[in-house]
Amino acid sequence: MDPTVPKTVAPERTRGQRVADRLRSARADLIAATGYLALAVLVLSGQWLHTDRGYLIKSGQDQTMWEWFFAVTAHKIAHLENPLGTGLQNYPDGVNMMANTAMFGVGVPLTPITLLFGPTVTFVLVLTLGLFGTAFAWYWLFSRELVSSKLAAAVGGLCCGFAPAMISHANAHPNFVVLALLPLIALQLIRVARQAHSPKETRKARQLRDAFILGLLVALQIALGEEPLLIFALAFGLFAFAYYLHAPRTGLRALRTITPTVLLAAGITLALTEIPLWWQFFGPQSYRSIDHGPMQNDLKALFQFPSESLGGMIQHGQNVAINPTEENSYFGWPLLLLVLMTSVFMWRERVVRAAVTVIVAGAVLSLGSTLLIGKHDTGIKLPWRWFEEVPLLNSVLESRFTMAAIPAIAIVLAMGTQRALEYWRVSATDWRPLAWFAAMTLALLPLTPTILPVVQRPPAPAFFSDGTVRQYVSHGSVVIVPPPTAPDARALQWQTLAGFRFPLAGGYFVGPTGTDKKGRYGPDDRPTAGLLIRAQQSNKVPVIDDAARARALADLRYWQADVMVLPPTDNADVLRITVDQLLGLPAERVDGVWLWDVRGMLN
Repeated sequence: MDPTVPKTVAPERTRGQRVADRLRSARADLIAATGYLALAVLVLSGQWLHTDRGYLIKSGQDQTMWEWFFAVTAHKIAHLENPLGTGLQNYPDGVNMMANTAMFGVGVPLTPITLLFGPTVTFVLVLTLGLFGTAFAWYWLFSRELVSSKLAAAVGGLCCGFAPAMISHANAHPNFVVLALLPLIALQLIRVARQAHSPKETRKARQLRDAFILGLLVALQIALGEEPLLIFALAFGLFAFAYYLHAPRTGLRALRTITPTVLLAAGITLALTEIPLWWQFFGPQSYRSIDHGPMQNDLKALFQFPSESLGGMIQHGQNVAINPTEENSYFGWPLLLLVLMTSVFMWRERVVRAAVTVIVAGAVLSLGSTLLIGKHDTGIKLPWRWFEEVPLLNSVLESRFTMAAIPAIAIVLAMGTQRALEYWRVSATDWRPLAWFAAMTLALLPLTPTILPVVQRPPAPAFFSDGTVRQYVSHGSVVIVPPPTAPDARALQWQTLAGFRFPLAGGYFVGPTGTDKKGRYGPDDRPTAGLLIRAQQSNKVPVIDDAARARALADLRYWQADVMVLPPTDNADVLRITVDQLLGLPAERVDGVWLWDVRGMLN
């Protein structure tokens, strides 16, 4: 549907007919919403059943990190403190929360939930509402602007909300699950563009209202996740370009119509987000970009079934994903074949051509700078090499560009479903609708998500959960042996359980390193932290000399340490002996941990 062309005016209907139409539409909306919510709860039911100790096993340490973000946000709000930064980990340098996707857009309003029920409940609630909300928001857009059939719109919403990438990110990344505002932004832009045929006076009267709505939506999305917004903006721009390619004059008219509103909306967005964005890019512990290294999709990932699906249970194929939370494509060959055939038969539809353009562009960019096939680098150069050094784009994981293809695939499926239903209305014996629904079932059934696997996380040491730690902390930090890092961030949960009564040295976050302020996961390397990590990994006590002891004291002073704590962990005996020799002080056993009270040593 061309957004620059006003909707066809329907014949005048009686008041009773209009009420009946609204009731039927509302009933269809309610059915779709109920179905999406039920499926979202089912996918995350393992975590819902065990919010006390359940842990999404495929999240690695990300669930711990996100729970910590939500808990710290609630703690800051409850104490009327600035939530944009904190010194509770990476002490004394602290963490820039705005530069760490803390999702204030949900963390702040859900503060009462976090304080009453804990951050795990907030975490699973955000993921559940994210899957549901994303599906329903795209359904709303499709049903109002793309297709007249609510069933066709429901198919599109289902594809958007429960695509393999969405389910994969539901293990650990709520910022890539809560995407409901993106279709609302698209809807607002479409409605503004349609005003190209309205009188000039009417457009001006609506401009401020439309700009405010658009600016507010974008500002809220920034508070939820900037990387999805960037990917969406690029995809939407490409979709619009391809849509108007054969009618450039119409496209220019739409561009002239929306430009003043978009510029005004940009100003409103900047006014609403100026302080948080300054803090993110120029505040304490800000960084300029983060180098992830090659993070492209393997070509096989486009055609295989995702691990958390019915098809993946039967035939998963070679594991070529970056990690279990980054299965950003995995559309399965039946769905891609269906999209290809549908696109060929419906190529006359401008919206289908535009959708195919986005699908192809997203897939190609996601393959990175060189083509990987079965984890083998073919050396074939790909277009991403032209973009990987572009500011902002260089911080995006290129494999995530296939997420731009998800709504585009949903458009093709919704349009195909609409066409099949139209055939059926003409002739109830037409074989084409049956063929379409059979093919779509065969394409989508293998992608049906399974319940995300959950394990029981080990209990926190009583030293933290019982509050004993408070007796050993004056005004300094707790140094875990070894300090928490991305591979083991359990200490963040223990700190939360202890009510944030102490800061932690080290941690799991993104912060700057070096003079160029490049982003990295975790703090700058300290000699003692590195020594303890190497000792644990090798299971050998390193040679401890006077230089190592001097470096340890210097690091403890840097961390402003009050106590070193060795919790139950791998190769704990080696770590205990290592610290004993570093400090010349024997460990003390207290409430399930070994500890060294170093307050007297550093004065």
